[in-house]
Amino acid sequence: MAKKLVRPEKPRALVPLGLAVVAAVVALTVWPVPGGTKPAQVEFVGRASCIECHAEQNEAWSGSHHDLAMDVANEQTVLGDFADATFEHYGVTSRFFRQDGRYLVHTDGPDGKLADFEIKYVFGVEPLQQYLIELDRGRLQTLQISWDTQRKRWFHIHDERITHDDPLHWTGLQFNWNFMCAECHSTNQQKNYDAKTRSYTTAWSEIDVSCEACHGPCSNHLEWAREQGPDPAKGLLVSLKGKAQVEACARCHSRRTLVSGDYEHGQPFLDHYAPSLLERRLYHSDGQILDEVYVYGSFLQTKKSKSGVRCTHCHDAHTARLRLPGNALCQQCHQPTPPAEFDTLTARLYDTPEHHFHKEPILCVDCHMPARTYMVVDPRRDHSFRVPRPDLTVKLGTPNACSLCHEDKSAQWAVDAVEKWYPQSDKRGYHFAQALATRNPDALAQLADDKEQPAIARATAITLLPRPLAAALKDSDALVRMAAVRGFYGRADPVLLTPLLKDPVRAVRVEAARVLAGVRALHDNEAFRAALEEFKQRQEVQAERPEAHLNLGVMHTDLGDARAAEQAYLTALDIDDSFLPVRFNLSNLYNAQGRNTDAEAQLRAILKRAPDDGEACYSLGLLLAEMRRPDEAARYLQLAVDRLPGRARVLYNYGLLLQQLRRLEEAEAALLEAVRLTPRDRDALNALVILCMQQGQWKRALPYAERLSKLAPRAADARRMLQRIRMELAR
Repeated sequence: MAKKLVRPEKPRALVPLGLAVVAAVVALTVWPVPGGTKPAQVEFVGRASCIECHAEQNEAWSGSHHDLAMDVANEQTVLGDFADATFEHYGVTSRFFRQDGRYLVHTDGPDGKLADFEIKYVFGVEPLQQYLIELDRGRLQTLQISWDTQRKRWFHIHDERITHDDPLHWTGLQFNWNFMCAECHSTNQQKNYDAKTRSYTTAWSEIDVSCEACHGPCSNHLEWAREQGPDPAKGLLVSLKGKAQVEACARCHSRRTLVSGDYEHGQPFLDHYAPSLLERRLYHSDGQILDEVYVYGSFLQTKKSKSGVRCTHCHDAHTARLRLPGNALCQQCHQPTPPAEFDTLTARLYDTPEHHFHKEPILCVDCHMPARTYMVVDPRRDHSFRVPRPDLTVKLGTPNACSLCHEDKSAQWAVDAVEKWYPQSDKRGYHFAQALATRNPDALAQLADDKEQPAIARATAITLLPRPLAAALKDSDALVRMAAVRGFYGRADPVLLTPLLKDPVRAVRVEAARVLAGVRALHDNEAFRAALEEFKQRQEVQAERPEAHLNLGVMHTDLGDARAAEQAYLTALDIDDSFLPVRFNLSNLYNAQGRNTDAEAQLRAILKRAPDDGEACYSLGLLLAEMRRPDEAARYLQLAVDRLPGRARVLYNYGLLLQQLRRLEEAEAALLEAVRLTPRDRDALNALVILCMQQGQWKRALPYAERLSKLAPRAADARRMLQRIRMELAR
């Protein structure tokens, strides 16, 4: 059976975990005592305690997107049309109306039936406003029908039919506010999820993103203020300077997963979160934004992130607006007399046709921060501050800012224009996209080792390498170390990895514990047990998600506890039976226990829900072959070949099975294609040699045997086969 172990942290989730941005959803049901569960020595005191000394900052913050992140639904906050307005989406007509002072929507609920639901909270003010509905067990769910605040219309954020049993339905896991949104749209949010009852009593200190959301709990600072001490930052947990400021903002303005469930203000980002790398489903190969990734992952790609640029150089911390309009914002630094703090900047006037070569005035951001629209109406600019590279468009198919404006012109036209304008430019040299797009192992290894390249690109390269990269385990950048540890999953080296169990960064430690879980000799190691406990806690704080139980199941499997692994997988399916990755793992677990009938049932359940899933066809074909049902196995392996084009191993297994069934011509064709795709694959060559020999086709077997012998000069079997073939041909 195929070893189809779904690795933790890479589930096939349709919507990312832990998102936050200026247009999502939020709300809550419990008003807690300020302070939540924080230690007694530091408490949340609330904005009212800050205003006495910081009236100017409070005035600037009032009316900002942070202030209006969420609110109770009432006449002052609701912007949508609830005057008996209707909206039709793929056959479902929803009606928005008011009754007894409440705001309601008549729409399809969790059972697919039309019903009335009360709007409890609003989220956002522009360019869209969303609405939150309270369901059972303390769940707050985001209605996907949203209000376009600019065009004054209702719209659905998905242009497709979403039924009640779809993970993307508004009543499902992917639109649960308590987990997906709450942390970043209120202050001192305490999720308070009870895994036994699967219910929430989520709480907050303040309904919106207030002072202490960024500055941290301020009781100690308040005490200092009352005593009028000499240090104005006394008692503050967060220093909003340099990298610390960027990481404080990254908590919410990033695509990331949780590393710790108890966020501590002022601590390193990677102690609490792991940012998504430059995966194909999220970014283009050159790092340009594709899916909703927000800002941090883009900013990490820039020279600015290394030179000390921080968010507040461009954005006012309290209004959340840009500090200056238009190109004046960029000209703060990019000018003939750059600021002394950025001494590497070229002194030059950029806002001139001599630089941008356009007759009409042009915005710097249109070339260097092109926008992409999300949620139908929300354009967001790419914060990787890149030089337009139409040459990469020609080579790799990535977008470029020139073509976004000049839609009637080709990418090659843009390349020619750039070469004419900047004949001496060195900006068209190497780009990490060339390695990430081709995935050539040598190019990836060079990128991973190149410390001049962004750490997020180097880390991504490491995850794409076919073999682990030991040297990167000692890299100075924690993101690179984390990726390097991941690369050892399934081939853990205790000598290399054990020191990482004491890494100063939590994200690295928990990866090391996860990867080393299968090493029995370490199970009593104190550092391993401590890091593994951190990994468990990482999953337990996400206990409402099937991904968390998938990760725990893999951990228990590696620890050798099959019963606990099975329970974790079954819990994941009980939470969401549409979460298919866990069924692969459960099938593998049953197969390892000899419970092949149960293993088969899991794979067929996948294909019932996803008939075109090539991996399921492949795994089922191999399992059926193991169960001595070759004709059925061949049918599913043929489907796998069709649905997983270019997969040499699938062709190899299919060829072996066809050989057993005496379908020799088909077997040879499959093996030949496998050899063509992977010329250095000894298994496929070996099978092809044997197939020819069995048919007495010695002349045809000879070149394959010679290639095999060159690839494995010390392999006795390869030498014997070559000698036998030459002997037969000499007769």
